[in-house]
Amino acid sequence: MIKKRTVIFGGSFDPVHVGHLALARAVCERGLAKEVWFMVSPQNPHKQGNHLTDENLRLQMVQLAVKGNPSFRACDFEFALPRPSYTVYTLAALEEAYPDREFLLLIGADNWEKFDRWYKADEILARYGIIVYPRGDGNAPQLPENVVWLPAELYDVSSTAVREAVAAGERISGLVTPEVERFIIENELYK
Repeated sequence: MIKKRTVIFGGSFDPVHVGHLALARAVCERGLAKEVWFMVSPQNPHKQGNHLTDENLRLQMVQLAVKGNPSFRACDFEFALPRPSYTVYTLAALEEAYPDREFLLLIGADNWEKFDRWYKADEILARYGIIVYPRGDGNAPQLPENVVWLPAELYDVSSTAVREAVAAGERISGLVTPEVERFIIENELYK
């Protein structure tokens, strides 16, 4: 049986922005996978103590952002897992729940630089494909054979910048989708 290649794009998505969507599009356009699942992380094990917007609100924003794109899926799979959910356990649970799929992981070059500090990094490398996208200077780092570099356009946007813009009363049009912008305003997020 040929398994359907599915990329897991994990993140806080607080909020999801146009840069996230562009990366997912680049994955599909380059034929690296048929689908990208935006895995909303309830708690990042590497950012303990950071305040996050309620996970259900973040999930709703991702659902709004990906609506209408059959290659994208908002995913709350980690919501039911023990916290913090380490990537290796999430991927193993996904494999068990979806045996017809081959899962790959999409991470930024900044995370790749510290990947050796991830919980069970060697197991992730041995069992799953990894796609690394540019961050910072955009240059490709040295990568092992089962890790793919995704040459993608860098967007000058971050979730932090979006939150700060909202808090300062600035417009965020063009940084997030119109639906996400409306959701942020209606729910008075990041004030």
